[in-house]
Amino acid sequence: MFRKVLIANRGEIAIRILRACREMGIAAVAVYSDADRASLHVRLAAEAWPIGPAPSRESYLRIDKLIDVARRSGCDALHPGYGFLAENAALARACAENKITFIGPSPEAMEKLGSKTAARHVARSAGVPMVPGTLEPLAEATQAAAFARDAGYPVLLKAVAGGGGKGMRRVESEAEMPAAWRDASSEALNSFGDGRLYIEKYLHRPRHIEIQIFADHHGNTLYLGERECSVQRRHQKVIEEAPSPVVDPALRQAMGEAAVRLARAGGYTNAGTLEFLVDVHRNFFFLEMNTRLQVEHPVTEMITGLDLVKLQLRVAAGEPLPLGQQDVALRGHAIECRIYAEDPDNNFFPSPGKILSRRVPAGPGIRLDDGVYPGWVVPTDYDPLLGKLIAWGTDRNEAIARLRRALEEYSVGGIKTNVGLFRRILADPDYVRGEIYTRWLDDWLARSSPSAGPSQLPESIETVAVLAAALFHLSSNGLGQGPSSAPAAPGVSASPWKREARRAAVWRDPRE
Repeated sequence: MFRKVLIANRGEIAIRILRACREMGIAAVAVYSDADRASLHVRLAAEAWPIGPAPSRESYLRIDKLIDVARRSGCDALHPGYGFLAENAALARACAENKITFIGPSPEAMEKLGSKTAARHVARSAGVPMVPGTLEPLAEATQAAAFARDAGYPVLLKAVAGGGGKGMRRVESEAEMPAAWRDASSEALNSFGDGRLYIEKYLHRPRHIEIQIFADHHGNTLYLGERECSVQRRHQKVIEEAPSPVVDPALRQAMGEAAVRLARAGGYTNAGTLEFLVDVHRNFFFLEMNTRLQVEHPVTEMITGLDLVKLQLRVAAGEPLPLGQQDVALRGHAIECRIYAEDPDNNFFPSPGKILSRRVPAGPGIRLDDGVYPGWVVPTDYDPLLGKLIAWGTDRNEAIARLRRALEEYSVGGIKTNVGLFRRILADPDYVRGEIYTRWLDDWLARSSPSAGPSQLPESIETVAVLAAALFHLSSNGLGQGPSSAPAAPGVSASPWKREARRAAVWRDPRE
């Protein structure tokens, strides 16, 4: 097993990895930018090293700095977490060149399966069904129009290097194609430095369901059930659950075996997730693979009883998986809410600032993975994810009931959060019945009026007191004024990880 692991990330995922290392008796090293000097992952780490200014391109995306810290601190392994450089083959190669174990797949597997178009080639060779579309990037809008005439409208233009809905346009007719192509290509170029597009047939009201796989270096590959990720806002996941309310054992086995075939065809090892769309007829189609640990991995842990981070460490160290496919058992139901520092009533603008108070839920079946504390200032430089609130129950109804109760107990003073939005979603009859699809939340928000109705009234005197204290603090300390708290532009995705990681694909060796 490893002696010391560098955690090349920040926030709640850095804390998650740090705790797993501590339980396994492995020393861990944290890194931090200037903006994160007082962050909780730094406070909890026994050893922490600075890596530069707040902008991620000058700190968390600097491969040379991460490798330099790993060498100087005596680390023999590096865990990238998720986001930043987690899916960057250059980091995995840099680790190999410096005799540091990268806790993830090989750079070759990452390149083969991490690229959307490359992964489609592997999926075809492995006999995995895909959404009808092109296998190669298109050169111009006329090629996309030719495909759409054969496949039928609507279609989706998608960025080859895309993620988070960037560089994606739904096209309803041939007349819309030139403008949609121009806009999607421009957005893809600005977001990822790569304006190439491909095209897929648009599916009506599909569900987004992903399969968690795990593979070791001894030829063993498992699937650990599925996660339902259909509650999304502008292609960004908001609520995840496991298992899916529409997946039965037969469909689970078919999707799981397809995911295993694809992972094996790509020579994949460690944790990975294959994303699928499932149509109204319960046909499934491969979308893409995430060659890393997912944000929503806790719901899989809750229903399988497995610690995926510890499994990552053991597999990377060369150990075989401790179980076979026949040993994987799913128990109960788990649901996760991603809690963000943002204001749903104000176009989901980020809400940076100082956390004045914090009350966390507890009780049966409740788990909170976060990285904040009272007095900490939520920075403007990174994704505004505060943490993930997870509830487990013996069935879906109990999980929903426990999550509702936990959301009532949870409060953060001094900033805005999306907790109130989750309370409304979990009370919606469609959600309770599991009648959701990938555009369900966007449609729900469009027909809802967040600014009106009893759901917007303060639910307790305590809430009023916290809000009053926050307003007093902001007015008396000048917080929220000036460029440090300026909100992002409307519609901008809260998750720029893939975009920034691809821009940092080249690294500098500190020895040069």
